[in-house]
Amino acid sequence: MKNNKADVVQTEIDAAFLYEQLALSETNSSIAALYSELAKIEIGHAESILAKESKKGEAVQIPGPSLRAKTLNRIGKLFGYEYVLDTLLQTEKSLAYKQMNDKQQQHFSLNGNETNHVKILQNLIHSQSKISSEGLAKLEGRRHKSIGGNALRAAVLGANDGLVSNMSLIMGVAGATNGENAVLLAGLAGLLAGALSMALGEWISVKSSQELYERQMALEMEEIKTNPETEAKELQLIYIAKGIPAEQAKQMADEMIANPTTAHEILVKEELGIQAEELKSSAWTAAVASFILFAAGAVIPVIPFIFFAGLTAVIWSVVLSAFGLFLIGTAITLFTGRSIWFSGLRQVLFGIAAAAITFGVGKLIGVNIG
Repeated sequence: MKNNKADVVQTEIDAAFLYEQLALSETNSSIAALYSELAKIEIGHAESILAKESKKGEAVQIPGPSLRAKTLNRIGKLFGYEYVLDTLLQTEKSLAYKQMNDKQQQHFSLNGNETNHVKILQNLIHSQSKISSEGLAKLEGRRHKSIGGNALRAAVLGANDGLVSNMSLIMGVAGATNGENAVLLAGLAGLLAGALSMALGEWISVKSSQELYERQMALEMEEIKTNPETEAKELQLIYIAKGIPAEQAKQMADEMIANPTTAHEILVKEELGIQAEELKSSAWTAAVASFILFAAGAVIPVIPFIFFAGLTAVIWSVVLSAFGLFLIGTAITLFTGRSIWFSGLRQVLFGIAAAAITFGVGKLIGVNIG
C-alpha cells in the first residue's frame, strides 16, 4: 500500500481510537454515544480504503493506534480530554481538505459531505434531541476551553522561546568574546531577564482577563435581575441559532431564567464565551509556570559554559541546543500530526539559523571593537 494511503488509514484508525477514549471518559451518555458513532465511522473509512487495496492483490491489515494517538490519550487522562478534542478537530479538517483535494484532482464534484465530521465536532451542541440544556452548556464550555487556549501547547512554546532566545543571545556574546567567561554571565542574565519578563507578562495577562470577565459577568447578572424577559429572549435566540425548534428553545430558556444562578452561568458561557471556572485560576500560578517553562528552555545553551570556555563551550552549547530543539519539534508533532523528523529537523534548522546570525553579528562587533 502506498505511503499516502497508509498515512490516511493510520489517521483514521487514530481518530477512531481517540473518539472511543472520549466516549469512555464522557459522563453524559448522549455525547458519549455520538463519540462512539464517530469512532465507528472512522473505522469504516479505514476498512473501505483497505478493502480497495485488497482487491488490487495487496496484503493489507488494519493497524493499531499509533504512538502519537496513545500519547495523546495519556495527555487526555492527565490534563483533560479537551486537548484531544481540539486535536481531533484539526485532524478532521485535514482529512476533509485532503478528500476535497483528491476529488478535485480526479474531477469529481463535491457533495458537501466531505466536511461532515468537522461540522459534527463544531456543532455537536446542535443535537437538541439528544443533549439536555445542561449537557449543551457543558459541551459548549468544553469547546471554548479547547479552542481558546491549550496549556500543554503553551508549555512547549514557552520552553522553545526560552531556548531559542537565550541561545541566540549566548551565541552573539560568544561571537564577540570568543566564548570567554562573559558568555556565562550573559546567558544567566538572559535566562533571568527573559523568565521574569515572561512571568510578569503572564501575570498581567491573566489578571487583566479575570478583571474584565468579572466585570462582564457582574453586568450580565444585573441584567438578569432587572430585565429577565429580555434575557430569556436572548437565551431562546441562542438556542434557536443552534438549530433547536423555537418552542423547545423557549421552554428551555424559561426553565433557565427561572433560576438566576443557572441562567447566569448559561448566558456567561453562551453569550459572552466566558468559562467561570477559568476565573479560578491563579495569576501567580500562571506566572510561576511561565517562569519555569521559559527557564527550562533557556538553561540548555548555558550549561556547557559552566564547565568549559572558548570554542569547546560554544560547540557543546550548539549540540545541546540542537538536541533540545529537536525534542521540542517532536513534541509539536502531537498537535500537528507531521513527521517527527520533519518537525524536529525544521525546529533545529530555524534555531541554529537564528544562533548563526547572532554569532556572526557578535563576531563582527567584537572584531570592530578590538
